[in-house]
Amino acid sequence: MVGERGGRAEGAVVVGRARRARRGAVTVSGREARAGWLFLLPWVIGFVAFTAGPMLFSLWLSLTHYDMLKPPTFVGLDNYREALVDERVGTALWNTVFFTVLHVPAQIVLALGLASLLRRAGRGSGFFRTVLYLPVMTPPVALAAMFLLLLNGQHGAVNGFLGWFGFQGPNWTTDPVWIKPGLVVMSLWTVGSTAVLYLAALTRVPVERYEAARLDGASPWRQFWHVTLPGISGTVYFTAVVNTIASLQVFTEAYAMFFGARAKQSAEGDAALFYVIHLFQEAFGSLRMGYASALAWGLFVVIAVITAVQVRLSRRYVHYEGERS
Repeated sequence: MVGERGGRAEGAVVVGRARRARRGAVTVSGREARAGWLFLLPWVIGFVAFTAGPMLFSLWLSLTHYDMLKPPTFVGLDNYREALVDERVGTALWNTVFFTVLHVPAQIVLALGLASLLRRAGRGSGFFRTVLYLPVMTPPVALAAMFLLLLNGQHGAVNGFLGWFGFQGPNWTTDPVWIKPGLVVMSLWTVGSTAVLYLAALTRVPVERYEAARLDGASPWRQFWHVTLPGISGTVYFTAVVNTIASLQVFTEAYAMFFGARAKQSAEGDAALFYVIHLFQEAFGSLRMGYASALAWGLFVVIAVITAVQVRLSRRYVHYEGERS
């Protein structure tokens, strides 16, 4: 009997200690959670005040007629219906998609080529990496002014360079056919940021894979296609998504080159009329804030759909290290 009572007492002591330990763990966990939320609070306040709040307000404005001079007037879906039949919206959307289709692949291919060269630079890679990234720091308006001179059809350096090889350069800034390709050429000035990302990804591809591919008799092209590209597919996917979103929102350089000093309508202006530029003109030129908000939400839907397609395709074509095949 004594032994049984002693065993029960010891059991009660053990249970009591376990309960106190659980209460202590819960207390520590609660403190950590409160501390975490405390550190997150500035971001939450900023997100609500400067992102979520303005987004919801713009959604409400998209259902109204608002010119900043009178209170908003509710008009339902009229702004969206107008956007569907607005010819300038169609022109702006076509120009934006055309620019994106040219810009994103060109950015990826050129950045990957430069990253491959940097990888073979040896000790000088740090210097060349810095030089390659410096153009990214160029202010967009200064970049636009510089390329207005470089792309000049008569005296520009780009056409001068093409002339060395016997090619007659086009009028990049006045011919509507060549305006968007000219803007794509200008956008490649900031390829350094993407190239640096690819360089980091290339250095993470195991050397053993290349050695095994060479032993199997793989050519350099097959090594690139079956070893390099799968090894950096995650980075390629990331840059494709980021550059696509940025291209669909192109604004500053094109506006500074074709709309900043001349607000008149022209063939050049129509060729450079991107979606965000048209949105800006409706908002701050015509003071149609409600209609501009509807255009903004239309662009949001387009970007969301394209990004969803890219995410869907990534499940099939993107490989991550350690992922089971």
